[in-house]
Amino acid sequence: MADNNNMKRKSRRDYHGRRSNGSRLWVKIIKWIFLIVLLVVVSGIGLFAFYAKDAPNISQDQLQSGGTSGLYTNNGKFLLSLGSEKRIYVKNKDIPQQLKDAVVSVEDKRFYKDRLGVDPIRIVGSMLTNVKSNSIAAGGSTITQQLVKLTVFSTAASQRTLKRKAQEAWLAMKVQHEFSKDQILEFYVNKVFMNYGNYGMGTAANYYYNKTLKQLDLAQTALIAGMPNAPVAYDPYLYPQKARYRRNVVLKTMLENDKITKSQYNLAINEPINKGLRPRHSNNESKIRKIDDPYIKEVISEVKSKGFDPYNDNLKITINIDQNAQNKLYKLANNGSVPFTNNKMQVGATVVDPNNGHVVAILGGRHLPSVQLGLDRAVQTGRSTGSSIKPVLDYGPAIQYLNWSTAKMIDDSKYVYPGTNIQLYDWDNKYDGLMTMRKALEQSRNVPAVKTLAEVGVKRASAFARRMGVNVPASSGLSVAIGANASSLQMTGAYSAFATMGIYHKPQFVSKIETPDGLTRNYDSNGVRVMKKSTAYMITDMLKGVIKRGSGTSAKIANLYQAGKTGTVKYSDEDLAKYPGYNSTPKDSWFVGYTRSYVMGVWTGYDNLKDGTISGVGQQSAQLLYKSMMTYLMNNKPNLDWKQPKSVVGARIVNNSNPPEVASSGGTWQLFVRGHAPAGVGNSATSYDEDDEETDSSDNTDNTGTTNSPATAESRSSSSSENGSTNQSSRSQRASSEQSRAQSSSSSQAQSSATSRSENNGGGRREQENSSSDNQ
Repeated sequence: MADNNNMKRKSRRDYHGRRSNGSRLWVKIIKWIFLIVLLVVVSGIGLFAFYAKDAPNISQDQLQSGGTSGLYTNNGKFLLSLGSEKRIYVKNKDIPQQLKDAVVSVEDKRFYKDRLGVDPIRIVGSMLTNVKSNSIAAGGSTITQQLVKLTVFSTAASQRTLKRKAQEAWLAMKVQHEFSKDQILEFYVNKVFMNYGNYGMGTAANYYYNKTLKQLDLAQTALIAGMPNAPVAYDPYLYPQKARYRRNVVLKTMLENDKITKSQYNLAINEPINKGLRPRHSNNESKIRKIDDPYIKEVISEVKSKGFDPYNDNLKITINIDQNAQNKLYKLANNGSVPFTNNKMQVGATVVDPNNGHVVAILGGRHLPSVQLGLDRAVQTGRSTGSSIKPVLDYGPAIQYLNWSTAKMIDDSKYVYPGTNIQLYDWDNKYDGLMTMRKALEQSRNVPAVKTLAEVGVKRASAFARRMGVNVPASSGLSVAIGANASSLQMTGAYSAFATMGIYHKPQFVSKIETPDGLTRNYDSNGVRVMKKSTAYMITDMLKGVIKRGSGTSAKIANLYQAGKTGTVKYSDEDLAKYPGYNSTPKDSWFVGYTRSYVMGVWTGYDNLKDGTISGVGQQSAQLLYKSMMTYLMNNKPNLDWKQPKSVVGARIVNNSNPPEVASSGGTWQLFVRGHAPAGVGNSATSYDEDDEETDSSDNTDNTGTTNSPATAESRSSSSSENGSTNQSSRSQRASSEQSRAQSSSSSQAQSSATSRSENNGGGRREQENSSSDNQ
């Protein structure tokens, strides 16, 4: 009995011991969890404090100011603001309660209850929504945080960091402490961007409805309140359906928050979106804004591409414009000093500093309308370049990859595109037989250019051009040798690499962006070597001849060291069927020229086929505009020639000798890549510049230059007019269908001693060519 009692007591002790041990373990676990949570909270507070201490200052003047960005020149001079010239600032007493209700309902329904400036409930809710959608689907910012962001922070996605959010929250709490709710709402209502250069809802009410905020009806108020979320997307002029959707979202939130009745809601959502809307119009823009509009358009596009919002980020944007040059270019195109065929004839032009890629001036067209951010013809890529592409796509790659000399003999003889029965003609419908590459480029002969591209290979030539900013698909047909679609901006950038002995700077409008919180981004670069010095120098030397005695003599400026290339495009047979009178006149006319200080590309033509054709003196407008502008630009610049690199040797060569022979007297001066010159010419390859023969980008082609994929010919593949113009004819379309049936096969790319062999390679090189019409 005693033993049993002892056993029971022992069992009870063991049970209580185990229970006590279990309780102590849970206590320890709870303590550790508490300590971890405490540590996380303390660390979070510490990190928040660490970030918050570096938050920028924020003043009432900043909160009341508009959200616009300022444009400055490279010398620090203020140019203009991206906002409207006059902002209608609305004081709290003049902001109707209806608008306040609308803004608060759709943006921050707990605005008046919030005492921190941040809304933890909304933040958690947005986090859960974003986790579910696996994206940034909802925001957690209060109106106060949005105000802070619009005042001192960038809205760029790259700036959505923990540090920025901590500083934003800290400043929001400071603003919440220092200003009343009505003041905060007043600042917000007057700061938001409302499209078309308008800042503030009072300005927007006047712009869209010609009313004050108090005069708006409920539906109009809801639209104004909802637009800041996406002012461009909810533009009632361009996107009425989206604007109506957003307006109705605002009305629904007002109904849910008991700010309007059901009957008011039903009446408002059924109101036409255009009720009371003023006809689309422009703000009164200053003269400088009209002249600079194409440039400003590209600045805005470039700033956005870098992740910033030029309308909401309060940026200080340093741009590369030379305002005097911009004014001069505009005047030359509009004041009659440069002749054009008629007033409908248009132009697009770009001036770039090749040494840094800065776009100095840009011309979007003649007789520009007073429409903010209108059509910029300088950047349109739907027009063929004509023969101005030849240095970039044909002869440059031939020197770069095949070591051709300027004395290389090419046969200008009958040529049929491989795989078709389509014959290629030169502009004069004649063939001039064997000629040097120098003469072929100077006189802009088409057959030699196409044969040169065939030797190089489209794939390899395409990679060469792409490194210079000109996108020619590697699947293109041989017809791109005499015309490819590009803009004056792209062509100017490409020719800049010739001007700088092979260094390419991508043309850029913006050099620096500064945000209100002190962030500065510089965008100037050292450039990239995209070709050998020998290639750039030899192309430049030949293009000098284009201006001196070739197709570009109208661009000649006495005693100036310069180089350039013409390009013209003829109308297609389909165009001529509609307008027979356009026969033998160009559709597009180009000139791209350069010195060591500036490069300028000019396109001239018509926006629409019915507007006319380039006739009379208009055929020289591109060259004459270049001549006048380059004369102005070089007035105070040193007139510097290009220095021949060690990798190039020169000699007088017996005319039309094949292979080239050194002339004892007479002959023509020709250039050779060192190591590939005829006997008797300094030919040692030991004195190359180390950086001369290396480029920074691989062309990603095979060593032979063979085009391995079926090629696509564009409708520019038939005959050409004077100065290398390209005739977009029905023969090209026949070439397309016939070559598309031809089987694509690789061909020998071995360099022949006589270029006429390239003509006989047609049986081995079958390229599928599909025509494409030029955009009108």
